[in-house]
Amino acid sequence: MERLTESVKALVSSYEDYGLINHFNGPNLPSRESIEGILADLDAILFPGFRENELPDEESLQLTIAERVYRTARKLANEIEKSLSFSCRTNNFTCEGIGCRTMAELIVEDFFSQLPEMRRVLSLDVAAAYRGDPAAKSIEEVIVAYPGLQAIAVHRLAHYFWVREVPLIPRMMSEIIHGRTGIDIHPGATIGESFFIDHGTGVVIGETTVIGRNVKIYQGVTLGALSVKKDEADKKRHPTIEDDVTIYSGATILGGKTVIGRGSVIGGNVWVTESVPPDTLVYVKTGEHILRPKER
Repeated sequence: MERLTESVKALVSSYEDYGLINHFNGPNLPSRESIEGILADLDAILFPGFRENELPDEESLQLTIAERVYRTARKLANEIEKSLSFSCRTNNFTCEGIGCRTMAELIVEDFFSQLPEMRRVLSLDVAAAYRGDPAAKSIEEVIVAYPGLQAIAVHRLAHYFWVREVPLIPRMMSEIIHGRTGIDIHPGATIGESFFIDHGTGVVIGETTVIGRNVKIYQGVTLGALSVKKDEADKKRHPTIEDDVTIYSGATILGGKTVIGRGSVIGGNVWVTESVPPDTLVYVKTGEHILRPKER
């Protein structure tokens, strides 16, 4: 065990040489453990009664939700303050002269004002899953069991913070749920109402993807970029999926200029790098990609 002393010295030296350590001076970064706890609290606020052993009675529901909202808001404001302070310190963000704490509290207040609308949109996502999957026996089953819904719910939360330009936290949220579900949705992606991911494992949706309403995708679908060059980070690199499109398992759709037209169906294992007209069926036959009008 004598060599452990030398190992400790070498490790401390590596912190100085290579960095990759949280900050000695100034605020720490947001805590992954805290963000995981906040996501659990937000999930219970969005879907009350589905994660607890029992739901409070009607008379105490408002008090229970109020307590949970205030507690979660305090925790969220603390983590956002850390995130803003980090970004201000690296000159990537400014808190507009009001201070990081005040800015964090304003963001949190606005965020909670948006939750009723998020619940409306999520109710449409739940209905789309129930309607779109013959195996779904009830709305309740979708809420308690479907990883696609879990990933979409967290995405809608993370996307709010992405739009508000909150550093770090949106990516932390998306990667936490990615680890749980195998569904990788970048918080920058724009996703319309009534979105359904069936099965879900291996789905990848890139940062600048735009998805319309009533879109259904299956496991292994990639909505990605043709190029991963760093100097193209600020360009639209990922496809646009218009309303009422279905994309079957294993399909890969790439490119910021690629548009999948409304009502089209993309078959399994298809590779698409050019736009597809509305109401088109794309599938693979004898090694070739076939495009033909979809039967009505």
